[in-house]
Amino acid sequence: MTTPSAPAAHAAGTLRRFDGFAAADFDVFAIPGLEARMSALIERVRPKLTLLGERLAPALSAMCGEEMFPHVAKHARRTVHPPNDTWVAFSANKRGYKALPHFQIGLFESHLFIQFAVIYEAPDKAAFARRALASLADIARAIPDHYVWSGDHTVAQSTPHGEMKNDGGLARLFERLASVKAAEVLCGIEIRRGDERLRDGEALIGLAEQTFETLLPLYRMARSAGSAV
Repeated sequence: MTTPSAPAAHAAGTLRRFDGFAAADFDVFAIPGLEARMSALIERVRPKLTLLGERLAPALSAMCGEEMFPHVAKHARRTVHPPNDTWVAFSANKRGYKALPHFQIGLFESHLFIQFAVIYEAPDKAAFARRALASLADIARAIPDHYVWSGDHTVAQSTPHGEMKNDGGLARLFERLASVKAAEVLCGIEIRRGDERLRDGEALIGLAEQTFETLLPLYRMARSAGSAV
């Protein structure tokens, strides 16, 4: 897994400029109540995620060798509890992403995440887990130490790769993915709110492309582990 030396923001001159994220975007998750929080999400954050989808889908499609479609979270099933995070996901299926390996960019109140994900709805996650366990040493070497892993996309907590690879946590994460129906695997980077990098939208797009490039072998492993959808 190699990270390109320069961002691939090749079309920035011809596409709509992305202006980055502000503190108010993260403050949305402190708004009480489903209706009020969703209204703020739709007004403030969703247009930015939609634009990120438009900007990143072409580069991600080129990386993956297949068309990747952006899916902005709608949170349509929520009837009581307001969402604690939101995102745009990229998958090879125009209709959805949850059953497929995918990439995500999104926000919790505390940070922005850019990551690869296989969540509980993916039918071939056990096959991916077995392949990952067989290639664990390669994964341990290839992922940068500051990247983080999580086993649950609904929580903001994660563990740095530098810790996971040294204490057996990486193996346990994939063993759980292979055997537990609700298990998930997510890997990527986090940028804490207030980080100056969030304000430079064009540089952030470049960082997202670099991150996806680093995570691409995980995506390819997961994609080849199951049948094409």
